[in-house]
Amino acid sequence: MENKRLHTALKAGVNCCRFLLGVVFIASGFVKANDPWGTYYKFLDYLEAGGVPVSLIPMAYPFLSALVLGICEFVLGIHLFFGIRRKVSALVAISFLSFMTPLTLWLALTDPIADCGCFGDAVVLSNWETFFKNVVLLAAAVVLYKGHRYAFKLVTYQVDWLISLYSIVFVLFFSLYCIHELPVFDFRPYAIGADIRKGMEVPEGEHLPVYETTFVYAKEGRQQVFTVDSLPTDTAWTFVESKTLQKEAGYEPPIHDFSITLQEDGTDVTDEVLDDGNYTFLLVAPYLAQADDSSMDLINEIYDYCVEYGYRFFCVTASSDEDIAEWQENTGAEYPFARMDDVTLKTIVRSHPGLVLLQRGVVLNKWSTDNLPDEYQLGAPLDELPLGQVNRKSVSRKIGEVLGWFFLPLLLLSLADLAWLARRRKQKK
Repeated sequence: MENKRLHTALKAGVNCCRFLLGVVFIASGFVKANDPWGTYYKFLDYLEAGGVPVSLIPMAYPFLSALVLGICEFVLGIHLFFGIRRKVSALVAISFLSFMTPLTLWLALTDPIADCGCFGDAVVLSNWETFFKNVVLLAAAVVLYKGHRYAFKLVTYQVDWLISLYSIVFVLFFSLYCIHELPVFDFRPYAIGADIRKGMEVPEGEHLPVYETTFVYAKEGRQQVFTVDSLPTDTAWTFVESKTLQKEAGYEPPIHDFSITLQEDGTDVTDEVLDDGNYTFLLVAPYLAQADDSSMDLINEIYDYCVEYGYRFFCVTASSDEDIAEWQENTGAEYPFARMDDVTLKTIVRSHPGLVLLQRGVVLNKWSTDNLPDEYQLGAPLDELPLGQVNRKSVSRKIGEVLGWFFLPLLLLSLADLAWLARRRKQKK
């Protein structure tokens, strides 16, 4: 009786650890697959925190690393959850967590970045919370490895390879879809339907943090830092970069750094854009030197459409005057340019460039550079078109669609495999 109780306790404990690890890895991998660009930006934060000169690294390497990380975490989570290759899966989890736990301890002690980005923008954990989470997961992985025989399988050996293979195919194509079309689930404060003005509000009695934005300009080989109130009027000065630093802590609203200043004369047009009852298009391009210019003809047509119907159109960027001038020369751009903090631009839309439609500060629609509206979709004023309305799909519907795309083909493949195995057994008999 004593042995039976011990066996039951071991089995329950091992499977609790296995399901905990499976759920966490599936969630972490799925969030990264949903937003590969966000994972890429977090990779750059890690590299910069480690003193690595990011400008010398080709963009493809950290981006592919971010893509592969999301796929590997998701597939490992599926293996752990379904009990596929239990011992090997537990060993892989131990190896991964043995690397991440010391790394997150270093992050917690030195605090070079605000959060580790384990779950993207869906769940933001502090560095200490992330470290303790990894300690618990590492302990669970060790328990699972030691007692992997007690972890029961949710699928038979005949179909576990199908689940493993389809998981890889599913998460790979899901990632590529999110790169091409923008993330399916947008957890950022600039999601479609968000009111930017409300996102900037501070509850009564809260103290705001104090930020200072400085602008670096160059002239005759020397650089000088200017504040917003002391921008140079001499056209010989050329813009290099802008930096926003927090000087005092306080309550930080979801949106705290949305500010648009015209490149031409430094005029702040933020309030004009957010209060405008008409439509405003923002072409978001953090760094024009790195932006994809393959859709520039279509973007120029959208600008012509805005001119025809009297809509605002700005290209918001953190690029230098030289990069803006080169972009204009290469693309024939006639639209006005404005400046915004580069981190804000990367947060607004996960495409480089991307297009955003606003009305009274509400995000009505967003497009990646691969999915811009064309002349057939823009054949009338926006108030007469679906594009001019909030393009919002409920979260529950999105979850249902994703689960359907994952489980329905998996079920059909599994049934087909079982039918084939049954037929082989019958032929052998």
